[in-house]
Amino acid sequence: MSRVVVIGAGPSGMMAAGTAASFGANVTILEKNEKPGRKLNITGKGRCNVTNNTDIQGLLKNVLSNPRFLNSAFYTFDSYLTMDFFETHGVELKTERGSRVFPVSEKASDITNALVKYMNEMGVKTKYKTNVISLRHENNIFIVNTIDETYEVDAVIIATGGLSYPGTGSTGDGYKFAKSFGHEITKTSPSLVALNVEESFVSELEGLSLKNVGCKTVINDYNTIYEETGEMMFTATGVTGPIILKTSATNKLDFTKNPKLYIDLKPALSFQQLDKRVLRDFDEHKNKNFANSLDGLLPQRMIEIIIRLSNISHDRKVNAITKEERHNFVNLLKSLPFTLTGNAGYKEAVVTKGGINVSEVNPKNLMSKKVPGLFFAGEVLDVDALTGGYNLQIAFSTGFLAGESSAKYV
Repeated sequence: MSRVVVIGAGPSGMMAAGTAASFGANVTILEKNEKPGRKLNITGKGRCNVTNNTDIQGLLKNVLSNPRFLNSAFYTFDSYLTMDFFETHGVELKTERGSRVFPVSEKASDITNALVKYMNEMGVKTKYKTNVISLRHENNIFIVNTIDETYEVDAVIIATGGLSYPGTGSTGDGYKFAKSFGHEITKTSPSLVALNVEESFVSELEGLSLKNVGCKTVINDYNTIYEETGEMMFTATGVTGPIILKTSATNKLDFTKNPKLYIDLKPALSFQQLDKRVLRDFDEHKNKNFANSLDGLLPQRMIEIIIRLSNISHDRKVNAITKEERHNFVNLLKSLPFTLTGNAGYKEAVVTKGGINVSEVNPKNLMSKKVPGLFFAGEVLDVDALTGGYNLQIAFSTGFLAGESSAKYV
């Protein structure tokens, strides 16, 4: 029986291994960690947003880097096949807001266990605590060296992930192997990650979550590169949450171009509507101090900050606030400014942007154009997407296609 080695037991690697075995290959999967799916088990804060309940066009429009490259992978194994796969393997699923799909149990470990079950059913040999030291290709045979063993196989699938969450084992091994075969690695950077800001007052808001707010990201003072409405949260050094992670993922975010983030605290109201609302509140509290008139308008923890930024004194009587001051205050609520200085790095990034140059990989089977029998799957490739289950769908789709293709190749 023809032999395939899969390097990496994350979502793409486990899917690839099980699929290659289901198509008749003799498969061994090698994983440096003690257990499979270490990063998978912490995705979605342990809930695991498995995929998105959408069609192929819906998947493609949420891919940020090289979406066309994923056409074949998505058409081979789309989100509906992914949902069917996990339900067939005993994981009941549910669809939440934004068509995001989760296990009913809200346990990411159920997804990992289903993939392990699949590999076991297909007869995949699993080797954990096994670090691949080197990979060579001689006389149409791949020689895979680990500390303890050497494997001589007909095909190899590299599914080692990127650089995000390095504590889970994603330390760029796949890039090293790909480069040894002459593959180019495009510039890598953290994506879907918290952003840091210059304003020191943000530390006073640490842990505060805001729902239904808008954010607009601008570079070079006027060029809007991203706008979104949804949830966000303040950290000790900046901002995070769904709309911020999406902002971090845009390809146009360049920290050398003076990026600014503007938070709209009341996106459902126009400036004029919010001005009327504030005027109404001021009329109701006209004999109160400014600081005591904002309870119905802002979260308690924001009031002190907003007062400071408004340049209206705490003890100013509401009926003494001028129209110009009120308009400046409303502008602040509609466009609270922050200066973006960087991101929280790979240790907090959900995915890695960049990776193996996809122009050197055949999109129809995910085999290297340079080395026959060498396949790639998952985050190691230069493909990434927005939040919402799309990145895991990329892992499952490319894993399935690489697994099927490797079995047919050998």
